[in-house]
Amino acid sequence: MTHEPTRVTALDAPVDLTNCDREPIHVPGAVQPHGALVALRGDEVVQISENLPELLGVGAGLLGQSLDALLPPELAAQVRSALSSGGLERNPLLLLNAAVRGRGPFDLTAHCLGDLTILEFESTPVQPVVTDAYSLVRSALARMNAAATLDHVVEVAAQEVQTLTGFDRVMVYQFADDGTGTVIAEKCGPDVTPYLGLRYPASDIPQQARALYVQNMLRIITDVHYRPARLLALPGEAPLDMSYCVLRSVSPIHVEYLKNMGVGASMSISLLRGAQLWGLIACHHGSPRALSANVRAACELVGQVASVQLSAWQERQDQTYQLQLQGAQAQLMERLTDAPDLMEALVGQGSPLLEFVDATGAVVCLDGEVIRMGRTPGTEQVRALQDWLGSQPEADVVHTRALSELYPPAAAFTDVASGLLGVQLSRRRDYVAWFRPEELQTVTWGGDPSKPVQIAEDGAERLSPRRSFEAWQQTVRGRSVAWLPEEVAAARTLRRALLNIVVRRAEELRTLNDDLTRSNQELARSNADLDAFAYVASHDLKEPLRGLHNYSAFLLETYAQQLDEDGAAKLRTLVRLTQRMDDLIDSLLLYSRVGRVELNFRPTDLNEVLADVLDLLSARLEQAGAHVTAGPLPTLNVDRVRVGEVLNNLISNAVKYTERAQPQIEVGAVAPADRGDLTVPAGVPDDAWILFVRDDGIGIRERHFENIFRIFKRLHARDQFGGGTGAGLTIVKKIVDRHGGQVWPVSTYGAGTTFYFTLQGSPVPEDA
Repeated sequence: MTHEPTRVTALDAPVDLTNCDREPIHVPGAVQPHGALVALRGDEVVQISENLPELLGVGAGLLGQSLDALLPPELAAQVRSALSSGGLERNPLLLLNAAVRGRGPFDLTAHCLGDLTILEFESTPVQPVVTDAYSLVRSALARMNAAATLDHVVEVAAQEVQTLTGFDRVMVYQFADDGTGTVIAEKCGPDVTPYLGLRYPASDIPQQARALYVQNMLRIITDVHYRPARLLALPGEAPLDMSYCVLRSVSPIHVEYLKNMGVGASMSISLLRGAQLWGLIACHHGSPRALSANVRAACELVGQVASVQLSAWQERQDQTYQLQLQGAQAQLMERLTDAPDLMEALVGQGSPLLEFVDATGAVVCLDGEVIRMGRTPGTEQVRALQDWLGSQPEADVVHTRALSELYPPAAAFTDVASGLLGVQLSRRRDYVAWFRPEELQTVTWGGDPSKPVQIAEDGAERLSPRRSFEAWQQTVRGRSVAWLPEEVAAARTLRRALLNIVVRRAEELRTLNDDLTRSNQELARSNADLDAFAYVASHDLKEPLRGLHNYSAFLLETYAQQLDEDGAAKLRTLVRLTQRMDDLIDSLLLYSRVGRVELNFRPTDLNEVLADVLDLLSARLEQAGAHVTAGPLPTLNVDRVRVGEVLNNLISNAVKYTERAQPQIEVGAVAPADRGDLTVPAGVPDDAWILFVRDDGIGIRERHFENIFRIFKRLHARDQFGGGTGAGLTIVKKIVDRHGGQVWPVSTYGAGTTFYFTLQGSPVPEDA
């Protein structure tokens, strides 16, 4: 029984560069004619190449027949036995080499795909290039295993493949992330134009071709001028998937490309890193060239070993870098966990933020602040970039090596920020971002990449591959070193950690604000009773306390001789404690008195007030090693005693809140006409003198400026910087307020603080 065969094709439209990226090259419906193909389902022949009868010397009408109709009985039995050994699923293997009906010999290769078994008969080359492939492969593997660097691995691979095959040119071609490829190693004869160092556009190897290179490691074209032998199939048979076929016919566009290069035969061996295509060992010959299955298998083995070596080398590089990333990441996470301030943890002294992803610059945009580290754009440029980042639809993590292509204003600072890796911390457009500078490159292309195609010479409206492959140089600007996947992953991890910290601290702040609100309400009620308490304390407590003190002193003076040492010591302690209690009550009443007493306004030379204060503090200043310098101060209409308290408190704080061995303190005044660029709060009259006390102490963060004037509010632990009740600055503000003035700090954290204040110089009502 015979069947009328059907031709199986997959792409009806003519193939050119307008549709080659969609060409189903895995189902070309044809084979290269130096061999023939048979597809079996079970033992039934379901597809053959049209050249099979002539090549094997069999009659027509094989479709629908068994293997016995194709091969002599003894050979058919050998093939069935070899097929039964298994291991052929998507894995072409050489079954045997034999003559068929006096023709050949043929290399018979087989593989299985689904329910089909595919046999390929190739004429064995009359003069194989290599007679002892085993010895050459063993030597090649030894040399590759001994290679210590990537350059050496690929150089050895190119040399060994050329020795095995005799091709005129053998190149190692590495793919970049953008799909372009560069020749990184080459072995060729003296009369062959070298391609070493040339780069080729991504369009030279379409995506579907790369996918096939991953599935099938070796691809050979024995003669680019071949005429395809089409496949014939039983009716209803689907196009044959030829992904793993040795004889698979190639795209006419690729054939034209090779002809334009002057290539007569080619072979490609895939270099894989895991499941990814890392590169190719690409072989070219000026005339047709056939290789036996054994030689091709030896070349494929070289490619597999090279792939292992490349993967191992890359793994070592990646592991070393990942360890660096993990170290910097762990250090930063530890800082974030321990530091009370998020900004300080990110950019404070010793921060590993720049090493986190090997960047030359970084910025942290948090709560309206912009802190820059290393080489970065200017602050205003960063703020504009921050706005742009916030407008991006995928703004959580943004990374690019060519920022100016996405954000044109970045062209102004490519020297510091061509590469950007940014992570968003909140919807308020808080960001951490890293920068890399432009990596100026001169790329040598194999032909002009801007003209990868041309109109066919026959005048037809058809795009064909370029004909020129001469070196063509291009200067590439505005691009940085690419961000590695490990770096982007580390940035994502940091973002998650920072978001967790921000959420946790927001919850803590909410709880703290609730507690503070309740405390303020209680404090308001307490302040309402403060005047009454002051009266009781002054009259009902101090009078008996004074009696205790006087009687204790009297007993100690009159009866000291009659008391033993223990009794006298107890009396001395009682005198000291009553004096201490009297001092504490005075301190407690001071704040209340500031708001109650009537101020005595009169013209006062503030230079004299300062001299009295310094005389009062002289012992403390000497003990601390502090040095006070004073500029000329004006004469103002103020309460001399209260202004002395202001200066006393501010200078005392300057001495207290420092870590320097010799604190430097400056007291001065700014005349109305000399303010210059000094920023003053709203409401300060243009004709007001501005007084100041400046120190080089520990400084105050801007977000704490409001808290420092709250009564009993301290920014440090109770026993830090000499302790205290935290009422000093509250008293200062109360006195300044009663003089109709304002007080405000200007501070650099870690470098010092300046307290500015004004005094109107005229009385104000008591209830003001």
